Amino acid sequence: MIVHPMNAYLNTLKVTGALVLAATLVRCSTSAGEAGSTKAPQASAVETVSLKKGLLSSVLNVPGELISYQQVDLYARETSFVKTILVDVGSEVKEGQVLASLEAPEISSRLAGAESRGKSQEAVYLASKANYDRLLETSKTPGTISPNDLDQARARMNSDLAQLEAARASQREAGNTRDYLTIRAPFSGVITARNVNPGAYVGPSGRGSEKPMFTLQEQKHLRLVVSVPEAYTAYLSPNDTVDFFVKSQPDKAFHARVARLAGALDARLRAERIEMDVMNDNKRLLPGMIADVVVPLPAKDSTFVVPKRAVVNAPEKVFIIKVVGGKAQWTPVRIGRTIDGKTEIYGDLRIGDEIVLAASEEVRDGSDVPQTKKTE
Repeated sequence: MIVHPMNAYLNTLKVTGALVLAATLVRCSTSAGEAGSTKAPQASAVETVSLKKGLLSSVLNVPGELISYQQVDLYARETSFVKTILVDVGSEVKEGQVLASLEAPEISSRLAGAESRGKSQEAVYLASKANYDRLLETSKTPGTISPNDLDQARARMNSDLAQLEAARASQREAGNTRDYLTIRAPFSGVITARNVNPGAYVGPSGRGSEKPMFTLQEQKHLRLVVSVPEAYTAYLSPNDTVDFFVKSQPDKAFHARVARLAGALDARLRAERIEMDVMNDNKRLLPGMIADVVVPLPAKDSTFVVPKRAVVNAPEKVFIIKVVGGKAQWTPVRIGRTIDGKTEIYGDLRIGDEIVLAASEEVRDGSDVPQTKKTE
């Protein structure tokens, strides 16, 4: 059978229209079903917690240095030569013990000259005094000695006495200079450096000696020196006990008490220097050791303590989120210490204030907080 081309075209249009109508009906029914099943989203509960005060204590691990309680570099007081040396590196000495003797012939000559001048002046004074005493005794007979002669004799005697005292002072000075030729220990300790040998030319620093003759350290009593950063200085107190460890004895914990606080910050480190006294009778510790120091930082007063996640560190400010009348209220705070997931906060806060436990910037300031779940 022959189909007219026009009839074929019309049949094709009918089929296509039927298919389009069916697809449209399907989409409409599906959209209507989805629209009927859509529900309004439920607001999720927000965990809150009531503000409370507490004490937050912590420890600070900082490096420290052990130094000798006293240390001195010993130089020769006078330019001279080393005659004998009686100690060496490691020698334990007592206060006043002789460490070395020096020799300087010119100092001995100076002392001998001062002694001679002293004796000469003493003889002059004794002569003038004897003359004055005779005149004084004779003047007791009226008309024998004029008052002027007696006054001149007294003046001469006083002048000779002054000259004698000056000569004796010069003699003592020369004697003291000779005493400088004996080097003694100013305190008990250990010789840790020796830089000279017998016959060496020595003298004051820069004039005969570039290095000290000896270095003396007190090692039975040490100082433990620590620099505490500015943020922690408010928690320090005298007599606090600290623990410290040294690399040479990692299994041994040593103890010391805070003895001295500098009371000022180092301009370079922005830290306060604190010192602890360490008794070292068994000499297990050595000056110069670096120690790992554990400094306790106990709280001196109760503060508001919250979980760390309750504080938002935004670029423009640090804040917590209060819940007041069902609305979020961003409250600026200042942060103290953070320890074990807890943080000290300071600001316009009251005990019992309800704050969001897991705060974030997504909870906008002034937004509704319709449902809360309080966490103790």
